[in-house]
Amino acid sequence: MEAVGIASASLTTESRVLSTISCSQSKSSGVVPSSLAFPRNVFRIGAPQGRLAVKRSLAARQQRKSTKISCGPADGNSVATEKAPVASEPAEIPIEKRYAAFPSVLDINAIREILPHRFPFLLVDRVIEYNPGVSAVGIKNVTINDNFFPGHFPERPIMPGVLMVEAMAQVGGIVMLQPDVGGSKENFFFAGVDKVRFRKPVIAGDTLVMRMTLVKLRMGIAKMEGKAYVGNDLVCEGEFLMALSS
Repeated sequence: MEAVGIASASLTTESRVLSTISCSQSKSSGVVPSSLAFPRNVFRIGAPQGRLAVKRSLAARQQRKSTKISCGPADGNSVATEKAPVASEPAEIPIEKRYAAFPSVLDINAIREILPHRFPFLLVDRVIEYNPGVSAVGIKNVTINDNFFPGHFPERPIMPGVLMVEAMAQVGGIVMLQPDVGGSKENFFFAGVDKVRFRKPVIAGDTLVMRMTLVKLRMGIAKMEGKAYVGNDLVCEGEFLMALSS
């Protein structure tokens, strides 16, 4: 039994030596011995299982990269890690710059030089746009002190529609009463109105903005179009006829 054990031990040692020699030879020749090679079907890239394993490996690698780049909720929207800059509070706008002011092209004194009307029937306070013989934009500041409010109406003061039409006609007179147009305030008459519509009531505190535009002038009769606004709301519109004579 002792001799058999020694013989088997020597055989084991010899096989180890042969294995070491064969491994060194395979390294120098680049050929792996068949006894040390892995089964070919395990690492064969062309096999379907090999392709699937490679795809899974690439997908897992890509997922790890994307996980490192962005971390967010399950819906896929990434969450920014940097805090957004906090906007500073805007500076308070001075009261004189907070609301737009109407320009003054013709003040009340210039209007009195053109129109023959006087208190309490001068209904244009200022002209803010003016193109003689073509168009003009005038304003009427409607206040509770206007003399028509006590009777129209005591419980609900509303500017009478006929006075809105009169105010618009006076703006039309400012357009036409010019020397180059041929008008004269001694011979200027309101000849007629047509297609007048009142869209909304005008009350105390409103600023009535009226635009009058010349449409046609023939044989001393001027046809004009007029529109009146309060803010962005159209409150009155119509067509006007003015009679001019020198």
